[in-house]
Amino acid sequence: MKSWMRSAWGVVLTGVLGVTAGCSGELVTPETVRPEVKPWVVDGPDWEHTGRLAGCKPAADTQAPCGAYESFDLSACNVASLGSVKGAGVYTAHVVLDPDTAEPDAFPSAMRVSTDGGVSNFGNVVFSEQQLEDNRFYLAVTANLPNGVSSAAVVVGCEASADGLTLKGCYQHCRNGKNLFAGTFEAARSERRAGEPEGSGMALLSESQVGPGTAADVYVTKGHAYVVSVPLGARPGGLTVLDVSDARAPVVRKSIVFPQDNYWNGVWAKDDALYVASADSGLLVFDISQPADPQFLRSLPGDEGPIDVHTVIVEGDRLYAMSPYPNAETLIFDVKDAKAPRLLTRYTVTGVDPSRGDQFPHDAFPFEERLYISHWRAGYIIADVTDAEAVEQVGQYVYRRSTSHTSRVMRQGSRLIAFEGGEDWGAHLRVLDVTDVTEPRLLGEYRLRPGISIHNMELKGHRLYLSHYQEGVRVLDVTVPWLPREVGYYNTFQPDHPKTGRSFYEGAIGIRVPGDGHVYVIDTARGLLIFPEV
Repeated sequence: MKSWMRSAWGVVLTGVLGVTAGCSGELVTPETVRPEVKPWVVDGPDWEHTGRLAGCKPAADTQAPCGAYESFDLSACNVASLGSVKGAGVYTAHVVLDPDTAEPDAFPSAMRVSTDGGVSNFGNVVFSEQQLEDNRFYLAVTANLPNGVSSAAVVVGCEASADGLTLKGCYQHCRNGKNLFAGTFEAARSERRAGEPEGSGMALLSESQVGPGTAADVYVTKGHAYVVSVPLGARPGGLTVLDVSDARAPVVRKSIVFPQDNYWNGVWAKDDALYVASADSGLLVFDISQPADPQFLRSLPGDEGPIDVHTVIVEGDRLYAMSPYPNAETLIFDVKDAKAPRLLTRYTVTGVDPSRGDQFPHDAFPFEERLYISHWRAGYIIADVTDAEAVEQVGQYVYRRSTSHTSRVMRQGSRLIAFEGGEDWGAHLRVLDVTDVTEPRLLGEYRLRPGISIHNMELKGHRLYLSHYQEGVRVLDVTVPWLPREVGYYNTFQPDHPKTGRSFYEGAIGIRVPGDGHVYVIDTARGLLIFPEV
């Protein structure tokens, strides 16, 4: 989840990569797995542009005001099918903006439709008018801004699936009565996957609300869970400390909010120090020698104005802080003295243009003297960090429309295997062979529905734990890495929750498996959920 992408769009279609096996009364000797003979897989973008997503469009010769229902040409639509749309619900949506180009602007978001007097919205756009009768699907809002500009935003349905769970249509934004931009979208209900119960192989031990904002990440140490959150509207983010010595009954011990600095998205700890990733002040350092009572020490690097650190991770005596803004850089600190980090270097990937805003380090994973950086549109960057003051890029894996977001790496014999996840429409888990860092290769994939992506992951032995937004928690057996096999899940997402329906980035977002026998999951609406380890 990114501070500059707080409203977005995405759709849900099904498609599962998995392995099934039958049973019989005979003992069957499993086939010997020979990793070295696994063929490479040809990669492609997370989604292919095949043209406009719906047949509707703003009419060129209409006398109706911009954004009015009558201003749309629906002649190529099946409006009769809109009667099948089930009323209230939460959807994800994928928007492709006009004009129809080879590489159009596109983004994911969410939509809530209310039919009981509640408020409908598309991303952060809240509608004041809706028409959902007589085969119409029309949501609209108009406003006169303080600068005298008039603005309108509308959503118009074009067709729906026979079961009423998916919808295609048009989105338009008007300014002073003229089209500012328009596009088409497809959307689908954010419901539990067909046939799935609440969970399988995972049992919820406890659930704890945290903070007034939206919970984003968690780190567990010293018998306490440290949960960071980002603002939700006027409600600030911050830090919530919970005593989890009894996993069935966590107790909130302290909440910390800094009035002008509370977009806190990532958290880690070492010894008696807690590190918080701040969108305004960089790396915040707290003393947790008294675990229930963190005390703020300093912000780093501290030698400049605002700096956005989005995520943080520690390996040994090194701390890596990924900073999207203003320089799209990875900060490397020496943390031998955990409470007094010392900045070693500020690493910027060669060729990255920070002004673009889409080539930034989102997250990273250190493994065997290399740092695997999820660098969004710049792809998956592999850097040699043997000498932290002379970091060298040694590899890169990039595909069209890359949104490289998070990863974990493991060794399997002589091979190095990376699990890489994106965060976009169609984004999913890629399994890469990175043994030869100069030529990473795609081995396999795991994907559920295109409109629901992965946020974070944890690797423990041959168990890969995914916080999979609206898909909840997914646990994969990666003994055969290129054939990830689901061995447990829990559907954390609750579409009826009042905090849902505003963003593509909702549901299970943060996850930690600290080795104490439990799995700690952050759900954007429900807070901290604790499960036994799978």
